[in-house]
Amino acid sequence: MPGQSNAPVDQLYALIANEEDARVCKDIPEEACREVPRNFFLILAANVLTKLGDLLISPKTVLAWMMSAVGAPALVAWLVPIRESGSMVPQMVIAAWVRRKAVRKWFWTLGSFGQSVSVVGMAASVWFLEGYAAGLGIVAGLVVFSLARGFCSVAMKDVQGKCIPKTRRGRLSGLATTIGGSLTVAMTALLFWDRGDPTLGFYSLLLLLAATLWIIAGVLFASVEEFPGETGGGNNAMTEAIQSLSLLKDDAPFRHFVVTRALLLCSALASPYFVVLAQKQSDVGWMLGVFLLASSLASSASASFWGWAADTSSRRVIIRGAAMASAVCLLVGFSALIFGPDVGGAWFYPAAFFVLSIAHAGVRLGRKTYLVDMAGGNKRTDYTAVSNTVIGVLLLVTGGLTAALSLISDIAVIIVLGLMGFTGMVSALRLKEVTED
Repeated sequence: MPGQSNAPVDQLYALIANEEDARVCKDIPEEACREVPRNFFLILAANVLTKLGDLLISPKTVLAWMMSAVGAPALVAWLVPIRESGSMVPQMVIAAWVRRKAVRKWFWTLGSFGQSVSVVGMAASVWFLEGYAAGLGIVAGLVVFSLARGFCSVAMKDVQGKCIPKTRRGRLSGLATTIGGSLTVAMTALLFWDRGDPTLGFYSLLLLLAATLWIIAGVLFASVEEFPGETGGGNNAMTEAIQSLSLLKDDAPFRHFVVTRALLLCSALASPYFVVLAQKQSDVGWMLGVFLLASSLASSASASFWGWAADTSSRRVIIRGAAMASAVCLLVGFSALIFGPDVGGAWFYPAAFFVLSIAHAGVRLGRKTYLVDMAGGNKRTDYTAVSNTVIGVLLLVTGGLTAALSLISDIAVIIVLGLMGFTGMVSALRLKEVTED
């Protein structure tokens, strides 16, 4: 019940907070401060389940391999752009709806349920259809999945900003990623150990398992004790969305953040091309397990470190993640260009994918924490929506350009993305600190 003390939860939270006063609260009301330990673990559990689900249906690994399995390899190039941009592009309109509600956790819960339904649709496509019909069914499910995720993205940052104080948000995200990654390591070993090529039935069961995780996460998030906050609007959602774009012109620090984030798309877009090069060298089924394991290990090994570091300086986390991402892309690209695509043997690309996944975790966690800390109230919702909408459009454009460039050379794509990441790192150096008061 709200307001009641839960000693074990408080003690565990105090251990994680690592302070004598575990209830230290920055930029949230006193009534919300009392509920921080309980809310911390509810949000943590929901995040763990969704991160586990994300890894089980990752477009970079599982869905890409699945497309080849059902006989629709030409659709692989659009998985990551659709997955990412579908949840970002409509967010200014979504945010206008969300802003009218004083309690916003229900948007996240409904979004989680929507993701579950869409994943069930993907499983049905794999089981009942074949060829490009199955592939298009997966893509359609991914579109719905991404739109539902847009509600979760807007609501999560706002609910977290209202329920979790500064200097605790980064470690919450880091712990969620670490635990989710660790669970995926165990699940990957269980599912792929001593197996040949996965069957269509295996893929369907994998998707149904992920769908179940989103249902449970939605129920847990509905239990978060969120106090009413600021509301705004009353105008038409599309009108408000267009008006919010003025932030890009009027708010210089925010504009700089959006530019930096756009340049750091390299860490997301480069990963599938590592997988493509590895497939050309070794297309055996167990290689899917290797890449999934690499992604899981990277998350579990690095996310808590990135989370704690982001609570000290999310700006420095962005810089370090960008430096790692650009370095590994340039190393892989130029190595493959000079020595040939089979450079380093079968394990070269999974190892590089592992390092890139660590870098991407840092970039992603750093920029999420930075965005939450740089604004408060309704401005936090507007920042999230405008940033994600702009990035979603740029992701589709960049994804299309890289897809076209890949027709000439996958290696050239990796090199270009590496240079893009280096530029993003330079831009991140000029970001102002926002973590500290």
